[in-house]
Amino acid sequence: MKQKKEKWYHKWRDKYRLVIFHDETFEEKISFRLSRMNVFVLVTSLSVFLIFVTSYIIAFTSLREYIPGYTDVNLNRRVYQLQRTTDSIETAFRQKQLYFDNIRRIIEGEDFSDDSLRSVNESQRRAGSYYDTIKLRHSEEESRLRAEFENSEKYTIQTDPTLIPEARRRATAVSSFFTPVKGTITNKFNPLQRHYGVDIVAKSNEAIKSALEGTVLFADWTVEKGHVIGVQHAGSYVSVYKHNSVLLKREGDFVRAGEPIAIIGESGELSTGPHLHFELWYNGAPVNPEDYVSF
Repeated sequence: MKQKKEKWYHKWRDKYRLVIFHDETFEEKISFRLSRMNVFVLVTSLSVFLIFVTSYIIAFTSLREYIPGYTDVNLNRRVYQLQRTTDSIETAFRQKQLYFDNIRRIIEGEDFSDDSLRSVNESQRRAGSYYDTIKLRHSEEESRLRAEFENSEKYTIQTDPTLIPEARRRATAVSSFFTPVKGTITNKFNPLQRHYGVDIVAKSNEAIKSALEGTVLFADWTVEKGHVIGVQHAGSYVSVYKHNSVLLKREGDFVRAGEPIAIIGESGELSTGPHLHFELWYNGAPVNPEDYVSF
């Protein structure tokens, strides 16, 4: 038994020669002296090296994405960012859809339901839910600056009406808006009676002008209001002109302040004679046109 073990042990150290000859001339090109031990060590080292290189590629390069069962480590982060972006797009889409629905209600003279207000509040609540835990604190420098400013303005008498926000709004509003049509106001703004504009009686075939420059948002026929045209202006203003006999502009047209957009008429079931029903909306709420336009 001992003799067999010695022969087996010695076989690992036996030397062999690996010779490569030329196929035609039988000239010796390369020769190697090998043993079973050397071949075993070489194969083992090469296997370990290949295993190390493969592990490195899988762990630290993007090639692992092509191996079944492995995914990108940043995939979850990108999915989360896409989800946040999708939520933001859905919120913006709902707000835009609500805005256009309100514009349609304004033009068609429909009543507003509380659902729209609840939708807006819900959207605002969701949008601000990520910041409800943030607590703002005034810095020491800001507090000193506030105190200095308040003390300097404490005894200043503001006699200029442009320094008063309400007076400034009325002064600039009346001067910047163009009068749609000259005539007599027969029915004033009264939101309690759901009359969200003013009725102006003028001459027949009188041209109706745009109160401000903007883009025609709506221009169509309605059963109750007749030929109606609405213009979207800068600063979240929308002007609406109802009961026209003819519309001179189409949806998408750009109009300048004072440019004719319709002809006065008495179209629609709710009209009692030739007149213009003029409405002005700001941020989706009706405002008194007489505060902005000098009729």
